[in-house]
Amino acid sequence: MMTPQIAVVYYPEGAGHATRMLAVGRALEQRGATVHVAGGGPGTEFVRMNGYDPFTPTTVDFIDTRQLGMGGVLTDSVPRAVQRIRDLVGWLRGVSPAALVTDDMFATIAANVAGVTTYHVSHNSPGLYSQYLERIATSMLSLHHQYSARSFFYPAVWEPCRADPPRCTRVGPIALEGSAETPDIDVLVVPSVYSREMDRFIEPVQEAGRSVLAVGGPDWEPVVSLFPYIEAATVVVCSGYSTVMEAAVAGTPCVVRPFTDEQRGVAALLANTEGFTVVDSPSAVARAVAQPPPAPSFENGTDLVAERVLTESDTTGPTRPRPAATPSNATGSRQTESRQSSGL
Repeated sequence: MMTPQIAVVYYPEGAGHATRMLAVGRALEQRGATVHVAGGGPGTEFVRMNGYDPFTPTTVDFIDTRQLGMGGVLTDSVPRAVQRIRDLVGWLRGVSPAALVTDDMFATIAANVAGVTTYHVSHNSPGLYSQYLERIATSMLSLHHQYSARSFFYPAVWEPCRADPPRCTRVGPIALEGSAETPDIDVLVVPSVYSREMDRFIEPVQEAGRSVLAVGGPDWEPVVSLFPYIEAATVVVCSGYSTVMEAAVAGTPCVVRPFTDEQRGVAALLANTEGFTVVDSPSAVARAVAQPPPAPSFENGTDLVAERVLTESDTTGPTRPRPAATPSNATGSRQTESRQSSGL
């Protein structure tokens, strides 16, 4: 029996996208697949620390360029998006995988051009956005994923609701589980690339007598997996959905301070979800840490995704997805040496 070759591509915005897609890649490898990784952006160092030599296509960041106005989008993001698609088409044709698993909209388009069966993994939906243009753009992307991907996996920690995209397959939160020796951790702060004023909500927590470890702070060293630190913490404070999912699987109470429109949309869905408290100010962070929510309890959704992909990986060509369920080298393959056990 031939070893299935599976491509995994993550969106190049922050390291969280790399984390969740590596979780899927790890589950695929545990089931006998050979995984080829691509993505680029801030997640590249993290991917390399986990033993891969990823292909790095042109990166795109619509959030940063949108802040410069429509001119920045048209002169920077759009041309880079086109080049990213071209880069990924060439890479996919070279790797010739049985399937692609991705959270990157550009990789989905590239796979359609290259004739590779696609599985899309994303919590992104129009219901997360308050701005009209973002809702329209996300609606178009959701339609594309629904009709061009074999399955559209929707990892969610909230109950089914109107914000869920149609034709999605709901799965549990996706987390890159791992084990490592960790220090005693009281409050773990995990900023996203768009978090602002971190010191303003760390200081009130420290003034209340709590010990704080901030990811990316002066006392932090890069690690191959954040999961053991989230699992060891008494409570985690974060902004992005990747950390929310890892806290859900780790069973660690989570305080969510959103910054972007998408993060605020996620926070609105988390407001009534056990295990999470949503706040909107530095003082509210300190109060929530003092009285954290109950511990969440969720199964990791990676197994369902990996099993579906490998069960269907002998088929070819993009097809319509199944109905919703409830439950820088040439290939980007893993390096032969073992994963590092500690940060850089």
